[in-house]
Amino acid sequence: MHSRSLARELALLVLGQTSETDAALAEQPAMDGLLQKALDSLMILWRETLDGSAADLERAQQSLLDSELNQDVSVPTATVTSHLRSSISAAEQVLNGLSACLDLPRLLLLADQEQIRQDALSRVRLVMERRSAIDTRLDQVMEGWRLNRLPRIDRDILRLAVVDLTDLSTPAAVAISEAVELANRYSDEQGRRMINGVLRRFQNAASTASA
Repeated sequence: MHSRSLARELALLVLGQTSETDAALAEQPAMDGLLQKALDSLMILWRETLDGSAADLERAQQSLLDSELNQDVSVPTATVTSHLRSSISAAEQVLNGLSACLDLPRLLLLADQEQIRQDALSRVRLVMERRSAIDTRLDQVMEGWRLNRLPRIDRDILRLAVVDLTDLSTPAAVAISEAVELANRYSDEQGRRMINGVLRRFQNAASTASA
């Protein structure tokens, strides 16, 4: 995972610890405390994910064993096949979850690097200092929605992407792709599609205005 991607994800976690109205939190001592809280939350998330995946994998394994046992009794073949497919699908979901979880220890380890910490906190400050202007620009391309009606995590992903596009000279394709990747990890399918669409409209509007 690239250092900027790590900083962006860490910034998202820090923003989740902030109030949307308290600008004083942008001061360094408060920011350091918020960063530590974000890392503590990430550690808890990692442990809960591992525990949940272990339990889900055990259930999937038991389901597969039940499917094998059903083959030896008078259970319709179609029922056994359906049960088997469901069990395999459940096992695949567990493995996908574990795969995503593997990135968390690396984020926790690399978050101690000063460059990544400072990059993350710089992104957080930019969002907090310019939140009103960022939100206004996002609202202009929401098409029937208001930013404040979105889940907090989706709002913060969008805000960080705008900072990438307007302040950090991140290429649009990279900024949008990274935002979608964060949505894949922390939001849901609807949030992912919405974030992708809003950022593409935002970039199109910015390109038109500068032409």
